[in-house]
Amino acid sequence: MSEQDGFERAEKDPDLPSTAVTEGRDKAPHRAMFRAMGYDDEDLSSPMVGVANPAADITPCNVHLDDLAESAYDGIDAAGGMPIEFGTITISDAISMGTEGMKASLISREVIADSVELVAFGERMDGLVTIGGCDKNMPGMMMAAIRTDLPSVFLYGGSIMPGEHDGREITIQNMFEGVGAVASGDMSQEELDEMERQACPGAGSCGGMFTANTMSSIAEALGFSPLGAASPPAEHEARYEEATRAGELAVEVVEQRRRPSDFLSRESFENAIALQVAIGGSTNAVLHLLAMAAEADIDLDIEAFNEISKRTPKIADLQPGGSRVMNDLHEVGGIPVVLNALHEAGLLHGDALTVTGNTIAEELDAIDPTPIGDIDADFLYTVEEPKNEQGAIRILTGNLAPDGAVIKITGKDHLRHEGPVRVFEEEENAMQYVQEDKVESGDVICIRNEGPRGGPGMREMLGVTSAVAGQGHAEDVALFTDGRFSGATRGFSIGHVAPEAFVGGPIAALEDGDTITIDIDELELSVDLSEAEMAERLEDHEPEPAYDSGVLAKYCRDFDSAANGAVTNPAAKWD
Repeated sequence: MSEQDGFERAEKDPDLPSTAVTEGRDKAPHRAMFRAMGYDDEDLSSPMVGVANPAADITPCNVHLDDLAESAYDGIDAAGGMPIEFGTITISDAISMGTEGMKASLISREVIADSVELVAFGERMDGLVTIGGCDKNMPGMMMAAIRTDLPSVFLYGGSIMPGEHDGREITIQNMFEGVGAVASGDMSQEELDEMERQACPGAGSCGGMFTANTMSSIAEALGFSPLGAASPPAEHEARYEEATRAGELAVEVVEQRRRPSDFLSRESFENAIALQVAIGGSTNAVLHLLAMAAEADIDLDIEAFNEISKRTPKIADLQPGGSRVMNDLHEVGGIPVVLNALHEAGLLHGDALTVTGNTIAEELDAIDPTPIGDIDADFLYTVEEPKNEQGAIRILTGNLAPDGAVIKITGKDHLRHEGPVRVFEEEENAMQYVQEDKVESGDVICIRNEGPRGGPGMREMLGVTSAVAGQGHAEDVALFTDGRFSGATRGFSIGHVAPEAFVGGPIAALEDGDTITIDIDELELSVDLSEAEMAERLEDHEPEPAYDSGVLAKYCRDFDSAANGAVTNPAAKWD
């Protein structure tokens, strides 16, 4: 019999944060609120595990997450936890693409992290299952787990199955490139209309190795998700099994006090980068990994991507560079197949810990993935005979990007170009230029004032890059920007140029006709101008923020450089 509340109730671990709202006579009003929602004595004596759920009808990436959250909820309950579901926002990158609304995308990463942190902090939760569907959900959810340092498991919503058109698989990438093909006369409007009805057959995130699938895969390499959790499709039974497993594991990590700070390390981030460059993952992962490392107070700078890409070959050829999607990888064993190949070649830190409490090497041993050499898959390559000798991500520097710029190699490995630039002050003007079929082989296009603060929000520009690719210029037209590219972007596209134009970076000094040199082998992005010439051009550079009120004005003020992950606040943990 408890002397505090006068009723028989199991003893609760006094070290759990939730005791602040469930234990003692003075918490009777708090318990009354919980009882109003159907919780009983057994629940109130159990670890309180939050289920952060960004379900929404805004995007197919998230439309099914209520069902997935229910499976996670049931897993927590069955394992002896007290599940509490709560919501947060999402933005559809694909639907906002090419519009002013895309400026909200990167901001949503910060809002998601802030909102999950606030709920976990305010309600004194003991642990979390964080769920992600669309692109910024994943880093936002993992950033929240890092900030709170609560025992946490990340759960991916899964990817969409490919559509089918004219006997071939198609995805949203084909739709964006189809727009460019229609503009150049290489596709009819009627065929584009038919593809529109076939490209996205159901729920789930974009199917290629775009940002969502890249970040969910990285969650495995970092240790935030159990191995094998990234690849089951959104509407597959295995996806719901993963949700139940995540709920059960969340109770275990709370009971064992296994926090993100216990398994995240410089080595686990290097493992994540190795996986990213080996699978040809999205350039957005550069931004998000830097931000997550900053939240975890782990020393990681942008140059690490070059160092790891130089020693790590590309061994998976998925969209956007190839033709296969995440489901194809799932059918032959998923991300563990790639991680195992890297581990066997000595390219992975096998002793890095994971959320399970085991090392990544121990988890791989338990799964025992089939070696890539024994898999009949035309999109997988061995480390000894890779698709590319170096990984897919390169960081360019030079007098145009002294703090770095990012490119993903999706085709030719030795791209080089020198020529005059055509400068656009925003995405819309560049898109109009491309849509008017004015692009020619050898062009260099610069789009500026789209950086973290200048946009604000670093819009992704899949519309522009896909229109260029759809016109047949993926590798003979270079495009660079202080904004971002979608994970579905392919070709000669360089993003994250830093410092950005808004803060007076060299990109702000460019004028039409300036000679640009881009050399992937030399990791160079430069302009044929002296320091004195650039300084003179920038002497009167005093840009006005694009917005003077509301959320976009706030993030124009708060965003840091893309070279640092475009973070908005220093790392902060609470007890």
